[in-house]
Amino acid sequence: MDTAPASDRPDDQRQQEPPPYAEVQASAEFGELRRAHRSFAFPLTIAFVSWYLLYVLLSNYADDFMGTKLAGNINVALVFGLAQFLTTFLIAWWYSRHAAAKLDPRSAAIKSTLDGGA
Repeated sequence: MDTAPASDRPDDQRQQEPPPYAEVQASAEFGELRRAHRSFAFPLTIAFVSWYLLYVLLSNYADDFMGTKLAGNINVALVFGLAQFLTTFLIAWWYSRHAAAKLDPRSAAIKSTLDGGA
């Protein structure tokens, strides 16, 4: 049996320890962080892509509806198009609030655990 310290052994004889980030990735806290992110991001992504595809499909196949004048030269297509920009900014703002309230504290706790273990 080899009693030499691990640092004196050749590389092939050292026991490979998993890197600390692998332990963090396997932890329940990291799983909760991923769940909190996914439960927010995936539904909103699906909703926004659906909203965008609705706009594209209506623009292509519902000319009469999209061309309906609302006021002066402002029609439904213009309002829907501007609403795309508005929803983009609203989702970004909402995600920023969600991240600050739910994700950042959890990730900071995980980072402090990882830094403390080093």
